Amino acid sequence: MGDRIRRGWCAIVILSALVIATTCDSKCDLYQGSWVYDETYPMYDSSKCPHIRKEYDCLKYGRPDLTYLKFRWQPTNCPLPRFDAEGFLRKMSGKKILYVGDSLSLNQWQSMVCLLHSALPPQSNITEESINSATTVTYQDYGVSVSIFTSHYLVDVVQEKFGRVLKLDSITDGDTWKENDVLIFNTWLWWYVRGEKQAWDYIQIGGKLLKDMDRMAAFHEALKTWANWVDSDVDTQKTTVFFQGVSPSHYNGVDWGEKGVMNCANEKLPVRGSTYPSGIPTAETVVEQVISGVRKPVSLLNITRLSQLRKDGHPSSFNAFKGMDCTHWCVAGVPDTWNQLLSASLI
Repeated sequence: MGDRIRRGWCAIVILSALVIATTCDSKCDLYQGSWVYDETYPMYDSSKCPHIRKEYDCLKYGRPDLTYLKFRWQPTNCPLPRFDAEGFLRKMSGKKILYVGDSLSLNQWQSMVCLLHSALPPQSNITEESINSATTVTYQDYGVSVSIFTSHYLVDVVQEKFGRVLKLDSITDGDTWKENDVLIFNTWLWWYVRGEKQAWDYIQIGGKLLKDMDRMAAFHEALKTWANWVDSDVDTQKTTVFFQGVSPSHYNGVDWGEKGVMNCANEKLPVRGSTYPSGIPTAETVVEQVISGVRKPVSLLNITRLSQLRKDGHPSSFNAFKGMDCTHWCVAGVPDTWNQLLSASLI
C-alpha cells in the first residue's frame, strides 16, 4: 500500500486510540467501531495452515494485494483483545466447540483452527476426523475439540417418496448438537437459492405441504423452531449458545456508495467509518428479533455491521474455481475477527 494511504489509515489508528483514552469508562460494545490499519496483522501465516479449503485460500490462488490482511477491528470505547490461542485452549480445556451452519460457518471454523494451529509447536498432538456431516479437529494436549457440522437450514430436509421436504418445524440433529459445550449457529445463505441448487422440493409447516412460500417468512419460521429447540432442549448451564449474525455479500456497489460497481473484484480497502450506506439487511433484523424472544441465554455474535464495511475481504476470483465470490471470506481475513469476538465473549 502506498505511503499516502498508509499515513491516512495510521491517522485513524491514532484517532481511535485517543477516543479509547477519553471514553474508557463508557460501556463497551465490541461490535460498534471501525477498521484500522495495523502492521502487526494478520495474526497468522495462512500458507502454514493445513485446514484452509481452496474456496477461501486467497493467497494460494494469487491475490496480489495484501492490504486486506492488515486491518484490525477497533471498537469505539474499548480495545478488542488480540486472539490468544494458548490462553483460549487453556480456558476451554476439556470442552467441545461446535459450529453449526452453512459454508459461512465453515469459513469461520477454518479461521478458528488456523488461529489455533499457528500458535502451537510442531510437536503438538492434533487430530482431524470427519464423520457424515461433521469434521472435528482435536487439540489432544488440551482436550479441546473444534467441530463443524454442516446444516444449511438448521431445520430438517427429509427425503420422502415424492421428493425432498424442508420441514420448518423439525430439528432432529439437535440431540447431537446439544452435547457440546459451546455452540455457534448460522443460517441464511441458502434460503433464497432456487433452481438446480435448491436443496428441497417442498416445504412443510405444521400439517401443510407447500411447493414454495415467501422465503423470508420461511426463514423466520425456521429460526423460531430453532429458538424453541434451545428453550426446550439445551441446558444452558452447561452449554453456551451463540448465533452468528448474517454475513453480508458485496455484489452491488450502490450498497457502499459506489454506483455502477457490480462485484468486489477491485475492492482493496474497507469502508471508512462505522456506518454502511445501505443499512442492515432484513434477514439480520429477523435474526435479532427471534433471538430477543429466546428465554434462555443466547448471545448474538453480531458480525453483520462490521463485516459490511469489509467489501475488500472476499476471495473475488482468487479461488480454485476462478468464479467471482463476494459472499465468502479470505482466510486469513475477516473471519479471524469473528473468532476474536467469540473468544472475548468466552474468556
